Amino acid sequence: QVQLVESGGGLVEAGGSLRLSCAASGRTFDVYTVGWFRQAPGKEREFVAGIGGSGGEIYADSVKGRFTVSRDNAKNTAFLQMNSLKPDDTAVYYCAAAALGGVQWDRQVVRPNDYDFWGQGTQVTVSS
Repeated sequence: QVQLVESGGGLVEAGGSLRLSCAASGRTFDVYTVGWFRQAPGKEREFVAGIGGSGGEIYADSVKGRFTVSRDNAKNTAFLQMNSLKPDDTAVYYCAAAALGGVQWDRQVVRPNDYDFWGQGTQVTVSS
């Protein structure tokens, strides 16, 4: 079983940056897809970004060009670099992992129900 712990959230003013980390334990996750999701109060959990074991990346339209997902497999850690933050980015951010792949990867990676393991979440608050 894989356990995930997010860190790096906090308070930032609009236009600022934060880097979230997702540390895995239990086993290496170099073969796992890692997804980032967020949930704001009163809103549905939404996909933010994902990265496959081979390094392929996918982003939600709302964050494309501002956020970058990456991973360091030697450290069993994934990252979400968030730049040009907006108040609408305020949410609890979660990382998740699953053994996804194949021709359906681009469809699976954006679906929360396709992930097997989830972190506890980290709060990101962007002030105006």
